[in-house]
Amino acid sequence: MLGLRDRSERIGKIRRAERLFRLVQDLRAHGVSRAEDMARRLEVSTRTIYRDIAHLQGSGLPIEGEAGIGYLLRPGFDLAPVTFTHDQVEALALGLAYAERAGDPVLAHAAREARAKLQAGMPRPEDRTLTDAPYFSLHARMPPQARLLREAIRKRRIVQMTYRDGADRASDRRVRPLAIWSFTEGWMFTAWCELRADFRTFRFDRILDLSATAETFEETEATSLATFLARDTCEGPTLPAVPAQRELDQPLGQGLTDP
Repeated sequence: MLGLRDRSERIGKIRRAERLFRLVQDLRAHGVSRAEDMARRLEVSTRTIYRDIAHLQGSGLPIEGEAGIGYLLRPGFDLAPVTFTHDQVEALALGLAYAERAGDPVLAHAAREARAKLQAGMPRPEDRTLTDAPYFSLHARMPPQARLLREAIRKRRIVQMTYRDGADRASDRRVRPLAIWSFTEGWMFTAWCELRADFRTFRFDRILDLSATAETFEETEATSLATFLARDTCEGPTLPAVPAQRELDQPLGQGLTDP
């Protein structure tokens, strides 16, 4: 089994690979683009764009231009056909089926589009290997608040929340959402809680009110998801099952969440 640090590093690599892929697609779609414009479309910093462009150029992609002027991906470049092993196709099929049945119409539509794109990019799309994969999901539907939290995680927006603990006490929180978890008993999300100045994991069914603010937050090493996953007392995605009455707002070393 991968250690926690290995898992967090792996998540970081996956995110960077996805960002690089989106950057190539953005260059193909918009022609000459300034780093500032690409940063706005991809919701990253200009510095990140410069770093990623240099990485792609160093990897041999025909990108021309320079900082302050703009960048252009020369015509004729295309990504290689998508190829997957049988196990990888089945993993994709299961994940897409889960997203389609999660109860979020935006995610469901995105999952159907992703399946069609992946199927069309396979070497033999007529085989419908992914489209007809016999994998289905009957998991509990995603809570309605999850859509707001997904967007807040993506845009790094601070969220204002009124939360009820296990003793039925309500408190107002400003949190920086980092991840959403799904368990047999329900759904939770992890955030950096400004009130507690530490990581907390909250149960969706104890949220009394939730709204996104216009404020954004900068992810630091101390408050990042990678640090949450790497902490010695955290078990990350393999957190134990949650008893129905257990309070879920405690420091990680004292359980899953705190009152």
